Amino acid sequence: MRTKKLFLLDAYALIYRAHFAFAKNPRISSKGLNTGPIFGFTNTLLEVIRKEKPTHLVVCFDTKAPTFRHKEYVEYKAHREEQPEDITTAVPYIKRLVHSMHLPCIEMDGYEADDVIGTLAHKAPKDEFEVYMYTPDKDYGQLVNENVFLYKPAFLGNGVEVMGVPQVLERWGIQRVDQVVDVLGLMGDKVDNIPGIPGVGEKTAVKLLEKYDTLEGVVENADKVPGKLGEKIKAGRESALMSKWLAKIDTDVPVAFEEERYILHEEYGQELADLLDELEFRTLKARIFKSAGEVTDTEKPRARQPESSQMSLFGEEEKTEEVKLSSKKNINDVVHEYYLIQSPEERAELMEYLMVQEEVCFDTETTDIEALDASIVGLSFAYRPREAYYIPLPPRFEEAQAVLNEFRPLFENKNIRKVAQNIKYDLTILANYGISVKGEMYDTMLAHYILEPDQRHGMDYLSETYLHYEPIPIEELIGKGKKQISMRDVPLELIREYAAEDADVTLQLKHVLDKEIKKTEQEKLLMEVEMPLVTVLSDMERTGVKLDVTALHDLSGQLQKDLVKTQEEIFLLAGMEFNVGSPKQLGEILFEKMKIDEKPKKTPTGQYATGEDILLNYEAQHEIVRKILDFRELSKLKSTYVDALPALISKRTGRVHTTYNQAVAATGRLSSTNPNLQNIPIRTERGREIRKAFIAGGDEFVILSADYSQIELRIMASFSRDEGMIDAFEKGMDIHAATASRVFGVAPDAVTPEMRRKAKMVNFGIIYGISAFGLAQRLGIARTEAKAIIDSYFEQFPRVKSYMDDTVQLAREQEYVETILGRRRYLRDINSRNQTNRGFAERNAINAPIQGSAADMIKVAMIDIHRFMKAENLKSKMILQVHDELVFDAHLSEIDLLKEKIDYYMVNAIPLNVKVETGIGIGKNWLEAH
Repeated sequence: MRTKKLFLLDAYALIYRAHFAFAKNPRISSKGLNTGPIFGFTNTLLEVIRKEKPTHLVVCFDTKAPTFRHKEYVEYKAHREEQPEDITTAVPYIKRLVHSMHLPCIEMDGYEADDVIGTLAHKAPKDEFEVYMYTPDKDYGQLVNENVFLYKPAFLGNGVEVMGVPQVLERWGIQRVDQVVDVLGLMGDKVDNIPGIPGVGEKTAVKLLEKYDTLEGVVENADKVPGKLGEKIKAGRESALMSKWLAKIDTDVPVAFEEERYILHEEYGQELADLLDELEFRTLKARIFKSAGEVTDTEKPRARQPESSQMSLFGEEEKTEEVKLSSKKNINDVVHEYYLIQSPEERAELMEYLMVQEEVCFDTETTDIEALDASIVGLSFAYRPREAYYIPLPPRFEEAQAVLNEFRPLFENKNIRKVAQNIKYDLTILANYGISVKGEMYDTMLAHYILEPDQRHGMDYLSETYLHYEPIPIEELIGKGKKQISMRDVPLELIREYAAEDADVTLQLKHVLDKEIKKTEQEKLLMEVEMPLVTVLSDMERTGVKLDVTALHDLSGQLQKDLVKTQEEIFLLAGMEFNVGSPKQLGEILFEKMKIDEKPKKTPTGQYATGEDILLNYEAQHEIVRKILDFRELSKLKSTYVDALPALISKRTGRVHTTYNQAVAATGRLSSTNPNLQNIPIRTERGREIRKAFIAGGDEFVILSADYSQIELRIMASFSRDEGMIDAFEKGMDIHAATASRVFGVAPDAVTPEMRRKAKMVNFGIIYGISAFGLAQRLGIARTEAKAIIDSYFEQFPRVKSYMDDTVQLAREQEYVETILGRRRYLRDINSRNQTNRGFAERNAINAPIQGSAADMIKVAMIDIHRFMKAENLKSKMILQVHDELVFDAHLSEIDLLKEKIDYYMVNAIPLNVKVETGIGIGKNWLEAH
C-alpha cells in the first residue's frame, strides 16, 4: 500500500485555463487588476487540497529562458501568440500566493515544467508514492505508469478525469504508454509548432503504429506503406524523428527529489491573509481561515454605545467630515453611534431630524429575500456618517403598518432624496404596507453598476473596495443552511448593529460613488434613466402576469406525446434503443454506430462532443440529428417552462411575479429571474405556444404587445449615417430584402428567400462583428462565398465599415465605448497582444454601443409610458419587458389611447438619424398580441 500522495501542478497550464474561464466575465479589482487568473488558479489549488487530501504537493513553473528544445529547433513554439497581459500580471501574484501557503515552487532554466514534473514523478519512490500530474495537457500521458497518473481538471461540465495506464491506452488507441510519443511525433502538434509528418493525423498515426510498433519502425518501413502516405513518410522522415524528440518529456532533469520539502502542512499566516485582502478575495479568505480562525489585526474593544436618552439621541453638532476607514476595519474598531429607537416619543423626535435633511439613507430588514413574500422586521436610517438609527417593528401586519405610517411623511416628501442599496427591494417592501416612496432616489448598487458594469455590486464588496471596511456578515445573525433562523428571531442588540451599519455604510458609499459618477459625466444616465426606472420595475413586479394553467397543462400533455413520438423516431433511425438524454450514449450512436462524421470532435475527457452547437453542423444532412434537436427542444420546453411556471404562481395574487435585474448585464439590458420571462421561446412554433398561456387579467382586459422594429439595425444606420441603410428604413422597405438586393445585385422583386436569409444573417452578424468563417458556419456555405458576401455588403454600405473601423480605433485610444446616453463598456483587452482576447474586445467595441443604446432606448420609453399612465390614472398596466418588446394588460376602454401614446413614447425615446417604427398588436393572450 502506497501511503503518500504527491500532486505535481503544471502552473502555467492551469493559469491559462483560469484566464480563459474568466475571459468573458473578468473579475476586476478596485485597483483595476484582473484577478480572474489568480482567483481561478487559487480555487483549483484549494479544491485539490480539499478533495484529494495530498500529503505532498509541488507547483512547477516554466521560465522565460530558452529550453534545450529551442536551442535544437528554433521554430519550437515560435508561432504561439503573445502571452495575454493579464497572465503576465497574474503570475507574480500566484507565486506570492504559493510561497505564502508554504508550498514549494520549482522552476529551472533550460527546461519546461513538463520536464521537471516528469523527473519528479519518476524519482518518487514507487513503493511509497502515488503521483498525480495535475494538468490539462494530454502529452503527459507518456509519463503514466503503475504509480503515476494524469489528473486532468474539470472542464465544460465534465468532472475531473484521472488517467492511469488503461485510460491512456484507450484514449490514444495504442498498446503501450511509450507509444504516446510516437503518435505525437507522427502527427505533430500545431500548438507547439512541432511539424510531425504533414498529412498524417492521429488516426493514421495509430494505424501505422499498430503495424510497425514505433515511429522508427514506421519510417524504416516507409517503402511498404502504399500510395501517397508512403511518400509522405519518406519525405517526412527527419521531421518525424525530430518531432518525436521534441515531444518526449525529459525525465532526467537535474532536480533533487526533496520529500520533506514537499510535505503539505496547511498552516497559513498573516502573509497569506494580507495577500488575499490585497486581491479582494474575501470569500476565499474566509474559506481558508475558517478552521484556524480569521487572521485579523489585534482585537479592540467594541465601541461603547451612548445611553438611550432624549438629549443624547440626537446631538446638534455637525459631523460633516468625510469618513475614510483604514484597511481591515470593522464595527469592533470604528467609533460609531448606532441607536435603538423603540418608543413613540423617540420615533417622533427622530422624524423631526429626518424631515429637515436634504437626503436620508434608509434600509429595511425583512423575513425573506423575495420582496413580495417578505414581512418587515425593522427600519434603519442614517443622514451623517457613523451615526444611524434602528426602529424595530411589531410582527403583526396592522401594528407594523401603524409604525410605518409614522414615517410616511418622510417617504412621501418629494424634497428629501432617499438613498439605499438595491432600493427597488425596499420600494416593494414598503408598497406591501401601502407606502409609496416619492421624490429623488439614489441607489448605490446602480451607481456602481454604471461605473463598473463588469464588477460585483453587493454592499459588502463595495464597502471593502471603497471604504476598506468589512460589514457584519449576515450569517453572524441568522446562520446558514438548516440552522438558519429568521431575522425576526435575532436579538435586538445584534440586529441594531447590523441594520444601522447597513444604512451608515450605504450613506458613505453614496458620497464616494457620486463623486465618480460626476467625474465620468454619467450623472444624467443614473438620475434620469436608471433611478426613475426603479419605480417602473417595482410596479411591474408587483402587478405580475396572469397565466392560463389549463392551457399549460394541456400543452404539457401534448409535449409529452411529442417527446414519446420523437424518441421512437430516433430509435428507428438509430436501429436500437438508447438513452437520448445521455451525451455519452448519443455520441456512440452517432459517431461509432452511424459514423455521421469520420473525425468527430471530442470533449477534453475523450467523450464525443454532442452539444447543440456541434449537432447544428449535421442538422441539414442527417435526419436523426434533426430529431435529436427536436427532442431536446421539447424536453427543455416541458421541464423549464410548461411544467415549472404553474408552480411559481403566487398563492396571494394568483399571478407570476418575475424579478427584473438592472445591475447584471454589462450592456445595459435588463434581465429577469424567478422566473426568467425574457427567455420564453419565440423562434419555434412549439416555443411560441407557451405565450398562449400568458393571458389578460380579466374580462375587461386584453394583452397589448408593442415592440421596436429592427431597432439595433436602425441604430447602426443612425450611428454610421449610411445613406443606403437610412434610405431603406425611410421608405419602409424590408431591410433584409433591401440588403439582399444590393449585396447580390438583383432587383428588389428578384430577391429569393435564400438571398434574404443570407442577407438577414449578414445584417445581424455585422452588429456582432461576424467573420467570414462565422458566417460560413451559420449559413452552411463555403468560407470564400461568405467572404464575398461580406465584401459586397461593405461595398454597398461603405459607411457601416467606416463606422466599425472608427469605433474600434476610438476604443483602442480610450479603452471603452459608449452608448448614446454615455453608458460605458470598458474593453481592457482592446490593445492586447493576444489576438483572441483582442478580437473579442473588438467585437464588443462594435456591438456594445448598439445593443446598449437599444437598451437605453426602451428604458427611457418605459419611464415615459409609466409616467403617462400614472398621470392619466389608467386601469391598464405594463406587465412585461422582453428585450425590444413591452407587454401590457390593457383595459378595453383605453386601447386606442394606449396605442397612440405607447407608439409615440417608444419612437421618440431617444432621437435617431433614422425613422423608428414599432409594431403593436392586441389579443386575448401574448401569442395573439405579438
